Amino acid sequence: MRSSTAPTRTASGARPGEPLTGGPARRFAALAACVLLAAGCAKAGTAGTSTADGGAKGPVKVGLVYSKTGPLAAYGKQYLDGFKAGLSYATKGTGAVDGHRIEFEEQDDAGDPAKAVSAAKDLIGKGYKVLAGSTASGVALQVGPIAAQNKVLFISGPAAADKVTGLNKYTFRSGRQSYQDIRTAASFVGDAKGKKVTVLAQDNAFGQANVAAVKAVLGAEGATVEPVLAPPSATDLTPFATQAKTAKPDLLFVAWAGDTASALWTALNQQDVFTDTKVVTGLDLAASYPLFGAAGEKISFLNHYFGGAAGTPVEKAMEDAVTAAGGKTDIFTPDGFTAAQMIVHAVEAAHGSADDTSALVKALEGWSFDGVKGKATVRAEDHALLQPMFQVRLTGSGAAAKPSVEKALTADEVAPPVAPMAG
Repeated sequence: MRSSTAPTRTASGARPGEPLTGGPARRFAALAACVLLAAGCAKAGTAGTSTADGGAKGPVKVGLVYSKTGPLAAYGKQYLDGFKAGLSYATKGTGAVDGHRIEFEEQDDAGDPAKAVSAAKDLIGKGYKVLAGSTASGVALQVGPIAAQNKVLFISGPAAADKVTGLNKYTFRSGRQSYQDIRTAASFVGDAKGKKVTVLAQDNAFGQANVAAVKAVLGAEGATVEPVLAPPSATDLTPFATQAKTAKPDLLFVAWAGDTASALWTALNQQDVFTDTKVVTGLDLAASYPLFGAAGEKISFLNHYFGGAAGTPVEKAMEDAVTAAGGKTDIFTPDGFTAAQMIVHAVEAAHGSADDTSALVKALEGWSFDGVKGKATVRAEDHALLQPMFQVRLTGSGAAAKPSVEKALTADEVAPPVAPMAG
């Protein structure tokens, strides 16, 4: 790839950003025997090496396994836009490191871990030493072990599960994790000791995980944490809004996903929950802002990112590049941008080669850099990405709803505890 505006074709014959034909399953069937013998399948002309005749330097090939389709496709699009912008930024528009072009091939996992594993094995079998993506946590937790087994670098994307941190020595992340969300929510109540916290969520894996996370963070600091859980199929949410009000918590943490979000916020507003209780939830992508309705201006939002939140030169560069390409920055655009920064830095440290994965890992461990949101650091001990987070308010409602930063929390203020490195 020469640049984001003049892409070359990848080894598959597709241009970066174009759909690939044939499907990952078909290619996997042909290459399955090579998966665990990636080094043996990748001879002359593999990622980061010179060609067999000693001519031009070979490309560094990066596999992007992400949600191009499926329930998280909007997040995947943001990630891809950010990755293209970050690759141009980090290579100063050349698309190359030390004369080696960085080419990327897209694989769509549609949010399905089985599809992601098949795609990852396919790419590894073709000699790819660097994988990135993982819009969904379930995908990241399955691809990470494959990366470790085959000794390839894996940089997870928007997937927030805390278990991705410290998963193994080959796995990194370019986005935030759940602990950083909860730590940001906790910042709204200050000293948690003696405080009462209610978690309003759906009674499913997502909701239960949020209850566990709030207990782990605020419960450990002396707060009493109790859940109010609604069946995911529930459409009349007034009883659950009433339970939340009756509990009279100092902090009501709402973790909600799906089509009933608008009904939930209407019920909370109608039950006058906001009068005596601090209500905190996460601010998602821009398309979700109208769902809060009249309650939007009464909610305290924790936020990973929204377009214009950071005010940094790197953010300006990202926004300019994404806008020029016809896109718009949103919550997970920085995750793709950061992934590209990390890959370019690792390859630069290895003088344009991706062959020595241990060298790539070593280059990233402990690396501090100027990211979209400000100063970021890859913690050496467990590969957590330490980064700022935001307290945010919405003004206006419906299509007129606009976010603004109330407070930026430093990377240290929301840093997760060190996770023991596995594998």
